[in-house]
Amino acid sequence: MKQTKLVLLIFLLHFCFSVAGQQKLIWGVVKDVQSDEPVPFASVIFKHSSIGKLTDTSGFFYLYVTALPSDTLEISATGYKTYLFVIDKNLDSVHAAVIMERKSFNIGVEVNAKVNKGLFLWQKMVQHKKSNSRQYLDNYAYESYNKIELDIRNADFEKLRKFKPLRSAEEIIKNNIDTTGEIKILPAYFAETVSENFYQRKPKKKRVEVKAIRTGFSDNESMIKMFGGLDESINVYDDYIPVLDKKFIGPLNDKGDKYYHYRVVDTQFIADNTYYHLIFSPQRKMEGVFEGDCWVQSGTFAVQKMSLRLSEGTNTGFLDNLSLIQEFKMSDDQTWFIYKDKLIVEASPMGKDKPGFIIKKLSHYRNILVNDKSVANEIAKSRTPDQIITAPDAEMKDSLYWLSARNEPLNKKESGAIKMIDTLTQNKSFIKFTNRISFLSTGYINKRNFQIGPWSNWASTNSWEGLRLQFDVNTKRRSYKNFIYHAYIAYGFKDEKAKGMIDAYYMPRKDPNEYVYASYRNDLDWGQNYYGGSLQQNLVTFAARKKGVPIKNIAVQETRLAFVRPISQSLTGKISFSHKSSVPLRNLLPVDSFLTTVGKPLTSFEASFTLRFAYLESFNESSFYRTSLGSPYPIGEITVSRGFPNVLKSSYGYTKIMATISDNTKIPPLGNLSWRVYAGKTFGTLPYTLLNIAPGNELFYYNPLAYNLINRWEYIHDRYAGFNMEHNFGKGIFSFIRKTKMQQFWTAKALCGNISEANKNLNFKSGSNFQSLNGKTYLELGTGVDNILGIFRVDFIWRLLPDTLPNPIDKKFGVFGSMKINF
Repeated sequence: MKQTKLVLLIFLLHFCFSVAGQQKLIWGVVKDVQSDEPVPFASVIFKHSSIGKLTDTSGFFYLYVTALPSDTLEISATGYKTYLFVIDKNLDSVHAAVIMERKSFNIGVEVNAKVNKGLFLWQKMVQHKKSNSRQYLDNYAYESYNKIELDIRNADFEKLRKFKPLRSAEEIIKNNIDTTGEIKILPAYFAETVSENFYQRKPKKKRVEVKAIRTGFSDNESMIKMFGGLDESINVYDDYIPVLDKKFIGPLNDKGDKYYHYRVVDTQFIADNTYYHLIFSPQRKMEGVFEGDCWVQSGTFAVQKMSLRLSEGTNTGFLDNLSLIQEFKMSDDQTWFIYKDKLIVEASPMGKDKPGFIIKKLSHYRNILVNDKSVANEIAKSRTPDQIITAPDAEMKDSLYWLSARNEPLNKKESGAIKMIDTLTQNKSFIKFTNRISFLSTGYINKRNFQIGPWSNWASTNSWEGLRLQFDVNTKRRSYKNFIYHAYIAYGFKDEKAKGMIDAYYMPRKDPNEYVYASYRNDLDWGQNYYGGSLQQNLVTFAARKKGVPIKNIAVQETRLAFVRPISQSLTGKISFSHKSSVPLRNLLPVDSFLTTVGKPLTSFEASFTLRFAYLESFNESSFYRTSLGSPYPIGEITVSRGFPNVLKSSYGYTKIMATISDNTKIPPLGNLSWRVYAGKTFGTLPYTLLNIAPGNELFYYNPLAYNLINRWEYIHDRYAGFNMEHNFGKGIFSFIRKTKMQQFWTAKALCGNISEANKNLNFKSGSNFQSLNGKTYLELGTGVDNILGIFRVDFIWRLLPDTLPNPIDKKFGVFGSMKINF
């Protein structure tokens, strides 16, 4: 509205001056090329003259002259490259749409000043953080409007819009391609949400109520919850600011002067208030530091607006650029609170000159309440510390609702994206096309209430089964409210045996998240149990085996039943029962080595009770599954199991205790550290299938959960303790290579184990290759390079302990490869 009034005023004045016949009008707006945000107080001056003025807070300017001092306008602003705009002399009214590119600040040190004003202002801002940052408020609430736009850039849009599945939207695509810059851009996806947000500091709690959502092609509930909670992810006052999976040192870090240069470059008076323009840049070209600027109010030393972008040489995978702009205003005449938040991410997975994408997220905040009793009352409704709730009618809001919900109307590109999506989702050719893409990417064929796949399981080969064919069927996750299942049947043409599995979840109620799980499996055991997890074989691993290591096969028939229920906000209990029979097939001690007086050899019936403690754990929830997003604190788990003989032909009585503690934490500026500590003990005399088998790796494909220089089934124990640790610390030795995005890391894994004489006598027989550490420690250390070409990782592993290698096929050094796509 303010911009509309200004434009009308300009044209009115232009009309008046045109009557006089001598005046020329030059007017326009100056914006940032990436964020599309206005550039306030930019200098707009006729080249080689002193005639000009500054843009206002909205980036607008207008100039009236009787004669042109020059045919070129020179537009400059701190942190931007100078822009030259050539004026058409034949026009009495000229509109200039100025798009400015950022440049590095290169501030340096104010060596001539007695007092470094920038450093002094930064110190004052840090001192006043508790007064200005929302994280120090007792509680607060607001309504937020979020919108996310995905744009495609650098694609061949002429071919794209003539592609058969897109022909229904060909005209819309043509009209929405943005050609104002050097790179063509097409808006391809648009989503928006409205939510009520409530936060409490002590004890820390968050409650988000998603009132409205429109997500284009996606109806996934986890997307709804992710969009609904996006607004609280970044606070510019924090010491460390998250960027994707990393944390960067913020410019208002308590020790920011160790990492940043600061300089005050301007002072402005707006509405009887004084504002300082502070710019900051990294002292060293290193990963984990921003560059940017902010406007700071004198007196409160609060941020009125801050712009952040990644500094040159920052390692963020495929990302080309990332910009964050946050604006604040007084909410109650004494508290500064965020009212606008904009994030822009540009990525080129295939290279800068290849097709890529731009993601833009904009959030507006209104109806702000600070330290209010009503906020505490709403927070009290939450059962968990971090709860996101979606209204039943959130996806059913009409266009009139969205018109009133938005703080500002959609622009042409956003409206075009919505229209294009609506058109395509009604087109049969496009629906078929998206189904095919979904099949290739996810592996599943979607039918009415179930899925077939994944296709990667349909055919494989191994030395025991030969050609293996497998057919899977799954419940579609949103087809049933309380029940899902998965089943497969497989056949090996070499061993001529059929195999299969079926498992099912039943969820009586979602809040609290309790469920019943049941499964039956009769198949080869290609998987491997780790300390706190499991991992299955895949097609890649069969092609990457170490030479000289005998392949071991075992068949398993297992039935499981489990009950899971939260006990409190941080504590979850699980009771489970399992009946398992194992049949060694190759290169392992056979069943007849373990004759028993009761039951069936290598058959057990086990009952277990597990307690899992995760304080302030957050989740990403779909319509059925709930996936942990981790906790700011270590997560602990303890399991006690009891084996009972004479139950369904079981043969063994025993007790097992196992405990793990794990954490994955960012330690800026030193990267990311993940670790797991574990220990366990088995009471009883048992065959090796029921003892602890040290997780080994018989592949050249790196396994983060296993000991990579131990082979599977090599070491067995009835008591053990150990740890795994990995520290990714950024560029490391590659810091001197400016443009590389490779990262260095180090790993450490240790295991101490022992076995009783009774279990040795039962299992260490002729024909077995089992070993024990006998109370000694196994230790392997490694380092390596990650993010090679954005995908590959190489690990160099050294086996330091034990000093001797009792097995001739063991090695003291190994090189392992792996791959992942990380944006």
